[in-house]
Amino acid sequence: MPQTIYQDIGGKDAVEAVVTDFYDQVLSDEQLTPYFDGMDMDELRAHQIQFISAVAGGPVNYTGDDMRKAHAYLDIDEEDFRVVGEYLKSALQMNGVDDENVEAIMVEVMAFKDPILNR
Repeated sequence: MPQTIYQDIGGKDAVEAVVTDFYDQVLSDEQLTPYFDGMDMDELRAHQIQFISAVAGGPVNYTGDDMRKAHAYLDIDEEDFRVVGEYLKSALQMNGVDDENVEAIMVEVMAFKDPILNR
């Protein structure tokens, strides 16, 4: 049985480290911080860990709202979506995820672009 990306990158601990580094970058960006005003960041981090784990083939089912519903009220624009994607890519790379696995994860994440942008 082939190993999943989730296993290949180090499982739960690795995904948690990626999500921590991801949010450190996102929440340091003044352009993006308004999206997170009033958000329960512990809950958001938990959902992000589930989401990244799921798209990486981990033994996790994402239980958050569907992407359109979860993001519809935020009115996210194309540029902010791009920047957040760059931060995710950077967080994956910072945590030693190889280029092939970074690309595979980003392809899965990008599949949610239209719902996240409420299109």
